Amino acid sequence: MALSSSDSRSSCPPEISSSYIPALEDTEFLQRDELRPIRIGLELLKAELIQREEGIRSTIVVFGSARIQEPAVMKKALEQAEEQLARSPDDPQMRKKVAVAKRQYELSKYYDIAREFGRLVSSTCQIDGRCDYVVVTGGGPGIMEAANRGAADVCAKSIGMNITLPHEQRPNPYITPHLSFQFKYFAIRKMHFLLRARALVAFPGGFGTLDELFETLTLLQTGKTERVIVVLIGRNFWEQLINWQLLVDNGLIAEDDLQLFHYAETAQEAWELIARQNGVLPP
Repeated sequence: MALSSSDSRSSCPPEISSSYIPALEDTEFLQRDELRPIRIGLELLKAELIQREEGIRSTIVVFGSARIQEPAVMKKALEQAEEQLARSPDDPQMRKKVAVAKRQYELSKYYDIAREFGRLVSSTCQIDGRCDYVVVTGGGPGIMEAANRGAADVCAKSIGMNITLPHEQRPNPYITPHLSFQFKYFAIRKMHFLLRARALVAFPGGFGTLDELFETLTLLQTGKTERVIVVLIGRNFWEQLINWQLLVDNGLIAEDDLQLFHYAETAQEAWELIARQNGVLPP
């Protein structure tokens, strides 16, 4: 007996294609190169809306090395390096390792300063339900962890803006969970760092710290932003690292450009510089 046309259709159900998946649910489609502008917009908007809903009115960006751990950890690393050197006293690589471990142990004081800064700012500004001068970091370990940890010490909010990298990493555990963000695009992450920023506090660090520092200084120099005060923690470190005067002497920056940043040695000193410039404390 011949099949009717309706029987023929029911016996051969059509294969479901990805074209049938609604666009917002089609993750493979959303990852196409042509959709990059949409992804950038979403990445910008998501963090913005959440911060707005949380009442984050202003922030202080804290940057510094992910490799500077708290003193107890750095001391243990130094002791282990010294033990290894004692077993191989003629090994030049081990001598170098000990020398680096000693310098990192010396730098570990900045972990405590960053933690104290996060604690001081958060306890001073996050009162009566206000969210002013909220600490925001790159979300990683080291100095970033310390600043988030200081805020957590006084049960205050803090923000972490992590970035997807080829090697596995996790946000530090002291970020306020619903203010822990992950970005794909460095440009959008950088934009969010400065959208609400009233200050950038830079501790000793590597390429990432220098990248954020010089981008902010460039924005200040060119007048793209005026409200951010830059504070460098540890004058001796920064003056050894960067010969600012050389730039002036060669006419590469103006003498006045050296006024775009300030030095501080302690958390209290850094906060007072920021607070005076922003009118929180009298000049």
